[in-house]
Amino acid sequence: MSGTLGWAIVCMMTALVSYTVAIWSERLGGRLRTWHAAVLWVGLATDLTGTGLMIRLAGGFHLSLHTTSGFVGLLLIALQTVWATRVVLAADELAHRRFHRYAVFVWLLWLVPFVSGVLLARGS
Repeated sequence: MSGTLGWAIVCMMTALVSYTVAIWSERLGGRLRTWHAAVLWVGLATDLTGTGLMIRLAGGFHLSLHTTSGFVGLLLIALQTVWATRVVLAADELAHRRFHRYAVFVWLLWLVPFVSGVLLARGS
């Protein structure tokens, strides 16, 4: 395994753990907190880094179902991270309830390209 691949895997696993901890602790706790938003930012930073490393390893961007779903998932998580930050800063109860309603759905959509990437890697 190359060093770049190793770092890409570490980054993507860190993103998975960060997103999962932030989303599920918010869900189970029933309230979005500042630390949830901070952990989402860590996840986004490592997701972007891991994605960049994977693109470099692949020799550039190649259009496929995996890359398309990956970029959609990354975009949704980025929007969710910004949204979480705004909700925490606004302290608006309606915004908290809306975030709570959609957070797990976005996380599940992000998991699709994550799992497909793992499956594609195992097949090669």
